[in-house]
Amino acid sequence: MTGSYMGNVEVAAITITGQKHRHRGVPCEDASMAVNAGGVSVVCVADGAGSKQYTHARFGSACAVKTICDLLTEHFDALYNENREAAVRALIIAQLHVKFAELIEEHQLDSLERLSCTLMFCAIKGRRMMIGHIGDGMIARISPSGISPITMPQNGSNASSTYFVTASHASDYLRFIKTTVDDVHAIALMTDGVQDSVYDENSGLVKPVVAKMAETLRGGRKKAETDLTKIVEKHIVGASNNSDDASFGVLLIEDTKGPDAGSLPVSADAFPSSTDTFKDLQNALIPSVKEAKRIISEALARKSVTGEVEPETVKKGENEKAAAETEHKIPNVPVEAKKKNRILYGIVIVELILIFILVMKLLMT
Repeated sequence: MTGSYMGNVEVAAITITGQKHRHRGVPCEDASMAVNAGGVSVVCVADGAGSKQYTHARFGSACAVKTICDLLTEHFDALYNENREAAVRALIIAQLHVKFAELIEEHQLDSLERLSCTLMFCAIKGRRMMIGHIGDGMIARISPSGISPITMPQNGSNASSTYFVTASHASDYLRFIKTTVDDVHAIALMTDGVQDSVYDENSGLVKPVVAKMAETLRGGRKKAETDLTKIVEKHIVGASNNSDDASFGVLLIEDTKGPDAGSLPVSADAFPSSTDTFKDLQNALIPSVKEAKRIISEALARKSVTGEVEPETVKKGENEKAAAETEHKIPNVPVEAKKKNRILYGIVIVELILIFILVMKLLMT
């Protein structure tokens, strides 16, 4: 694919109720959606939380996929062009919570937690691509050379726990990627009901069947969703009496080459084990953070006493005008400087305190 390639993107998505929900007469808690609109192709899948306190999780997952598809098709450029990734992540979660608030009123719920779900999405416009993921499940990249995970399952303190869009700090856990589709043939998204059967977490290997599933889109969306439903029903959901709800979505870029599924590896060595943990790293960093806080505070205090003023950034065309004005104006530097530095000092201290609090919270989790 050349750098200027603007191929059409085919999309498909399916959701199937797992056997354990069928046996208990419980509605499916997964949801999926695939959309082509306004020159944007989007696939989104979500897995409603399964524990009994998440009474309306199926409504949350259905609302999440609809909300994100609408957001990405209507505002792709605004999201892609924003350089502040944290702001984009916060906006995505905020938009979900706005829509969830409507569900809370509609169903007279007592908390946001009732609607908990995971979320995965991929949106493509021209050569540009955005990917987001919070919770378990997986998103995989299929290229001419093979298959690899883009985002892996995000589990909590144990393999059966994960993170949801309803968490108080959900934007901290939302992984967000801006990139291009260069050398991409297809993107596959799946909830853990499919992921558990096609992905080995110990080695990071995505099984070749995922590439075969993506190729079903060669025959168009209708045929693809029929074929995908049969594959997932027979080989995943129907293979176990305790199978979970299963969702699978795919975006396939036309006129691109996929891998030779028959030559892809079916096994791989497990990742090496290690005793190095993130919590140990945090503990080791805390003394340095405290010392850095002290040094920065003292530096700001010295600056406040000397009354130094930081040079302001001036556009090139304004240099001569600014110099001419300076000849006739003698600003009250000490007063303005002290005022400005007191404000800066306060801001930095607050930021350092927040960083320290965040580190301590992470250590206690």
